[in-house]
Amino acid sequence: MQLLEYFGVLTGLLYLFLEIRQHRAMWVVGFLTSLVYVFVFFFSKIYADMGLNIYYVAISIYGFWQWTRRREVETAQNGEAAPSQEAILYRNMTPLLFAGICSAILALFALLYYFLHYFTDSPIPAGDAFTTAVGIVATWMLARRIIEHWIFWIIVVSVYLYYLRGLYPTMFLYICYAILAAVGLYTWKKKGIRTHDSTL
Repeated sequence: MQLLEYFGVLTGLLYLFLEIRQHRAMWVVGFLTSLVYVFVFFFSKIYADMGLNIYYVAISIYGFWQWTRRREVETAQNGEAAPSQEAILYRNMTPLLFAGICSAILALFALLYYFLHYFTDSPIPAGDAFTTAVGIVATWMLARRIIEHWIFWIIVVSVYLYYLRGLYPTMFLYICYAILAAVGLYTWKKKGIRTHDSTL
């Protein structure tokens, strides 16, 4: 199982590199990483994160489809020609979307905590429920190219959670996630093209 965890760490780092570059292969690598972590978290009794990775497997398929659709995208309010497929495109959260996202996180957290506390032998139901709830929403935001998803990934870093369960390679991976999430936010803002196209 530890070899499987190390493999997940390596593919997870590759996924982050591809995500920063907005390369659609990230979804393929993410699919593989998530599949590995379904088993790692199951045997570590981190059940909500195991369920989260099942969700990641499914949304990787959705994300790949979403990012490979060919459509003309206008840049925000400037009338320039549509950017190439290789361009880093993003959009910002609106206040209404932010309120919806926060409500979704709270609802998911309450539901997951109740299930983990009363129906499983999870030793860390609150931490497991919180990281899972934020992870579900942040991954959906990534699929929609919402730039603030990077901030959510910084918030959701689960280093202490994995330390408690003895998953030290995974703990290292999440430290890298926090650092690279900050890099990703900076890169998207500096090199990206902001758009208001809700179909992204």
